[in-house]
Amino acid sequence: IIKVKAVKFRVENDVGYMKITSFTEKTYDDLENAIDTIKKQVPADKLKGYVLDLRLNPGGLLDQAVSVSDAFLDRGEIVSTRGRDPKDVTRFDARAGDDIGGKPLIVLVNGGSASASEIVAGALQDLRRATVVGTQSFGKGSVQTIIPLGENGALRLTTALYYTPSGKSIQGKGITPDIKVEQPLPADLQGRDLTRGESDLKGHIKGADESSTGSGSAAYVPPDPKDDLQLIYAEQLLRGQKTDPAFPPNPQKAVLNQ
Repeated sequence: IIKVKAVKFRVENDVGYMKITSFTEKTYDDLENAIDTIKKQVPADKLKGYVLDLRLNPGGLLDQAVSVSDAFLDRGEIVSTRGRDPKDVTRFDARAGDDIGGKPLIVLVNGGSASASEIVAGALQDLRRATVVGTQSFGKGSVQTIIPLGENGALRLTTALYYTPSGKSIQGKGITPDIKVEQPLPADLQGRDLTRGESDLKGHIKGADESSTGSGSAAYVPPDPKDDLQLIYAEQLLRGQKTDPAFPPNPQKAVLNQ
């Protein structure tokens, strides 16, 4: 069995880059290893901040999404799930301790960021812990329960929906970046529709915050970082080469569900 690490990371001079490919049982452990290694490679006074890349990440385990969010948060609600019954609400809260010591954080998303990725991006955005850069995420905000049906298979039942700390439904809407940065398609992909989004799926559950614009965007990341406009923009923000009112975010202005 070949075990693929859920987190790939590298140091880009004075910026720590971490890409989560999926949310498996090992994602949080891999992330902690990445953070520890980056801290050892770059002195704290030289490190400008971190990029958390969630592009093309289809999601995975809820508990790992909560743990990954918690790694960067000191307090606050991370996500809630709500069923059909108004009393059927489960909340997940952050524990004290920010593993990157309050360093600036930028999260990258695109149309390939779904489910658990959107939980992380939504929590860090609403709590004003990170600035989200990229394009509209996929919009998969439903909680599905698998009910075994004996030998004949199983029934996948949607039992609840995910809500960000501000009370917004992810379903059919996705996460809107604080700073929209489009990634142009290369010549050989021009004309192909690489847009991915829950709201385009036939028979999808309509989300409470879904609008006519729908969810999703192009799900493309260039293989060469030199061509990656979203990553370049994030690193320029961290280094002060670009400025934007959305960066750095102000935690005092966290958007919370009352």
